[in-house]
Amino acid sequence: MEKWWNRDRWKHVTRPYTSADVKKLSGSVHIEHTLAKNGAQKLWDKLHRQKYVRALGALTGNQAMQQAKAGLDSIYLSGWQVAGDANDSLEMYPDQSLYAANSVPIIVKRINNTFQRADQIQTMEGSREIDYFLPIVADAESGFGGVLNTHELVKHLIEAGAAGVHIEDQLSSAKKCGHMGGKVLVSTQEMINKLVAARLASDIMDVPTIIIARTDALSGALLQSDNDERDQKFITGERTEEGFFKTKAGMDQAVARGLEYGEFCDLLWMETGNPDIGECREFCQDIRSVYPNMLFAYNCSPSFNWQAKLSDTEIRNFQDELSELDVKYQFITLAGFHSLNYSMFDLAEKYRYSAMTAFVELQAKEFQAQERGFTAVKHQREVGASYFDQIGQICTGSTNLSAIKGSTEEEQF
Repeated sequence: MEKWWNRDRWKHVTRPYTSADVKKLSGSVHIEHTLAKNGAQKLWDKLHRQKYVRALGALTGNQAMQQAKAGLDSIYLSGWQVAGDANDSLEMYPDQSLYAANSVPIIVKRINNTFQRADQIQTMEGSREIDYFLPIVADAESGFGGVLNTHELVKHLIEAGAAGVHIEDQLSSAKKCGHMGGKVLVSTQEMINKLVAARLASDIMDVPTIIIARTDALSGALLQSDNDERDQKFITGERTEEGFFKTKAGMDQAVARGLEYGEFCDLLWMETGNPDIGECREFCQDIRSVYPNMLFAYNCSPSFNWQAKLSDTEIRNFQDELSELDVKYQFITLAGFHSLNYSMFDLAEKYRYSAMTAFVELQAKEFQAQERGFTAVKHQREVGASYFDQIGQICTGSTNLSAIKGSTEEEQF
């Protein structure tokens, strides 16, 4: 294990524990976590081989499958989207860590199950054209508690097949979306402890999980505790009714935290309130003055009004400019939420006024998209009817109960 830790992959990573500690905590049976391990290795390779890795937030298995078919590099799994429409609490929540903590691992598992089915279908059909097993980067929020909660959550994400996780430096009990107000930061040391808990979990699971440390310190103006000397220079001296310390939010606070987190993570992410290349450049350059090989992640957020902030040319060049700063993981957190809601609203509104014509127009677009690799127009085949026909035929030796044979899909599509 120590030989593995000495590879270039870990050259800037600090582990405040030994390989003996990991061995002692790993148990006597070695369990393989193939999807997580393959995904982590694949993502690490893409981060270093490609100009940057593009990802969209998905909240269902089918959304993730369409992203794979369209040729994207990775899947991002947003806690915001899980809170809003895909949590195991069966509720619609704002992004405030209100949902059941096992919700994100369940969606990771659902996406990987969809990938497995899609891969089984294409393999049965004699094709391996698409790599469906895109690496999934999952939102671990603030860990849903302390270091033990964080440790267990990361283990569950790895078991579900996540390639990477990100953890933010907010207080779990007061957690907010990065673009909300009222964010409370934990101490620098507590965030480091959570990053260590995540790394220890990945080492115990024997998976080189990509760990992304996110700081909300650019806008986070409240602090849980003043016990960490590194945080004290940002405290204003004022306190809230809840007992939190007010701080001087801004770039200096964000950089200070990024520099402290750097040796415990693989990528750094500073949550921002505007699509500002200059702001990102300042952060990246300050971090790279200490960690010259550090890579970064960036949320190309739907919370930004892009056209109100940037010209069309600036929007078109934005991600390329980020990549020049070694911002290697670039993602749109809420792409699934916005595409799902707009597309259904648009169809429903048209259907209200033009009845079947509205759906036929959508279907016509599906037919046209087949030239570009879209296959869901044949919805029975898309979800595996032919795959289970094959299983049934092998088990019974008969084709009499075939679902596809004699179907309207076989006849009309």
